[in-house]
Amino acid sequence: MAVQGPFKVAFGDVFPFGAFVKGGVEAVRDFDRSTRENFVQARDKDTGELVWAVEVLDADPESKGTFKVKLAAPVQPLVPEAPAGFPFVPVEFDGLTVTPYVNSGTGRLAYSLKASAVRPANFKAGGAGRSGKDGGAAGKEAA
Repeated sequence: MAVQGPFKVAFGDVFPFGAFVKGGVEAVRDFDRSTRENFVQARDKDTGELVWAVEVLDADPESKGTFKVKLAAPVQPLVPEAPAGFPFVPVEFDGLTVTPYVNSGTGRLAYSLKASAVRPANFKAGGAGRSGKDGGAAGKEAA
């Protein structure tokens, strides 16, 4: 098959209404190498860097729940501070990829998101993710 591995996607295609980080950055457990007593952090298969995750709220009003975006970095990435009066941090992700897979528990198609970096959302220029529902829905539905 000609298409293999993760698909590169634009932030605005996946998050046309923007995205918010809920909480902080967490180390991702390597389930094959960890034991109950010994936590081993996962490493990225391509770069060998440590894998971290952030819990994300999709700002799309039709989105339900939260999900994780993984980040590969040699040290724990820093999430920008939330603006005064906001409970969550508006962010954008650089180097975003989508990896589709079949959820073994449900048998349904699911996808994993991975990014190379997280940064504060760009509100001044309209932001990459502010194109509205029709502007980026196709990328999300295809994933």
